[in-house]
Amino acid sequence: MKQVILIAISALFSLGLQAEPKYERGCDTGGANGMIYIPGGYYTPFLQASERIQKVNIHPFYLDIHAVTNNEFLEFVKKNPQWARSKVPHLLADGNYLQQWESDFKIGHDKILNSPVTNVSWFAAEAYAKWAGKRLPTMDEWEYAASAAPVNLPKDETLTSYILNWYGKPTPEVLPPVESAFRNKLGAYDMLGLIWEWVYDFNSVITGSDSRSQGALGTGLFCAAGSQNAVNKEDYASFMRFAFRESLKANYSIRNLGFRCAMDAK
Repeated sequence: MKQVILIAISALFSLGLQAEPKYERGCDTGGANGMIYIPGGYYTPFLQASERIQKVNIHPFYLDIHAVTNNEFLEFVKKNPQWARSKVPHLLADGNYLQQWESDFKIGHDKILNSPVTNVSWFAAEAYAKWAGKRLPTMDEWEYAASAAPVNLPKDETLTSYILNWYGKPTPEVLPPVESAFRNKLGAYDMLGLIWEWVYDFNSVITGSDSRSQGALGTGLFCAAGSQNAVNKEDYASFMRFAFRESLKANYSIRNLGFRCAMDAK
């Protein structure tokens, strides 16, 4: 991640842009409006660096109750036009960036105003979070919050079967609005079942420098016999989620990949 960010900063200097853009700030979220409090606790990561099971201490934090919507992201783009579709450097967002919108500052489709914004790169998601006075959740924070039991899952579904069924369906042309998938016991909507979501350290699955073969977690994820480092070898949904994250680059913009924000609990 650090290498990706350093490359991006160098490129921004070469383009004559600010390496640290001064975003116009959004509303003060002092009261954590639109967010839920996630109490701290210990979380067992799905992938382990060794055969010895290790737990991670998660500090209390706030998390958006749902993913950022197209309408919310439009406000950010209007106030920070350097993130408009026609202006963002290709290094920071590929050619799919906000392709579902009609133009730079017009969504154009009323049905997706309250749908989660997708086709946004990690760089764009990170910029939005900073503008809003928040940050992207870490992978451990996101997985910890997503592990809470569902409240309104269909009676004939298990959580694993629900997720796998979602993975097996093509992404609809028009994404449903936020809060259309299940809510979990922490109060978070759509953690699973609506879109994939960026996390701050999305590519931290690989612990080596630049080769999958050098990373213990990467080996555990990709080698045929490597599932030995997974806490639950039958958790196919998590295997797919971690594999998807590892395949990403920070400037990728994908039609079923969005984000939500987090904030430290003071």
